[in-house]
Parts: sequence; structure tokens; C-alpha cells
Amino acid sequence: MAQKAPTAAERASRLKLMVFDVDGVFTDGSLYFTAEGDAMKSFNSLDGHGVKMLQSVGVQTAIITGRQSGIVAARARELGITHLYQGVGDKTVALAELLEATGIAAGECGYMGDDWPDLAVMRRCGFAAAPANAHPEVIQRVHWVAEARGGHGAVREVCDAILRAQRRYDELLAAALGG
Repeated sequence: MAQKAPTAAERASRLKLMVFDVDGVFTDGSLYFTAEGDAMKSFNSLDGHGVKMLQSVGVQTAIITGRQSGIVAARARELGITHLYQGVGDKTVALAELLEATGIAAGECGYMGDDWPDLAVMRRCGFAAAPANAHPEVIQRVHWVAEARGGHGAVREVCDAILRAQRRYDELLAAALGG
């Protein structure tokens, strides 16, 4: 008899590490450039709080992105994300380095991405997620899809889903309510 595949919530309940792409996940994917060639990105504060909540319950967080940006480094510092891999050509290599460094198994790792460069790394993780506006080929292959778009609360939504799956959401909400 075939074994039933784990649900997205079952997969999320095992996570010890959640990894995020940046463009199209933490941001809406738009790239803004000044006349001098300086790049700008916009981040969602709800997403940042979601990351901090994951960290508060012991889920480590990381970023693996193909672009190199001082803006991303600054945002990672602000959020306490110490595992930052930028300018990555092969995200599976960065993931292998990250798992080695943390001692966490691939099955205990999640990844949220939005486009083809994320597909191979997502397949290696125990939990794969995407924003609502991810490429259709990505959406077909993940375990969980946010209702929100990248840069508009998708990261917060997946953080909340992980917290619920790990039965930590209600205690964090109670603490926020002063109870």
C-alpha cells in the first residue's frame, strides 16, 4: 500500500530552518534604478515581523539570492538573518553549505521562491512555498502557495502558516495581546 504524502502543514511542522529568495518574495520583484545606477528595493514590514517571530520560536532563517545588494545585506542585518548568501549562481550549492553549517537536514528546511532559479533548491527542501504571483511552473511544484503576492505579505503569510503548524501561533498572539 502506498504511503500518503505529508501535507504542507505536516512538512512545515518539522522546520528548523526557513530560507527565502529576495526578488519576488521579500520584494514585489520590481527593480528600481536611479540615473546613477543605484538600485532600490521595497520591503514589507509585516514580512519582517513574521521572520522575527519564526526566530523567536527557534526557527532559523536565511536568504539565498542570485543578486548582490547592499540593500539586502542591510535588511538581513535589521532582521537578524545571519545566514546570507548573495550573488549565488547555483542555489543548491549554497543550500548544501547552509545545511552543513547549521547541521540541519534538508527535510527540516523550507524554501520560499518565485521563479525558475529557485526550482532545484526547492526540490531539495522538505517544505517548498511560493508567493501567489510566482511563475506557474513554480506554483505547480511547491507544497504551499500564499494568497499574498511577493513583497505584499507573502513572507508573513508563510511564517504564520509555519507557526500554526508548529502550534506556536496562538501563544505568540496571546503575548502580543498582553495575555
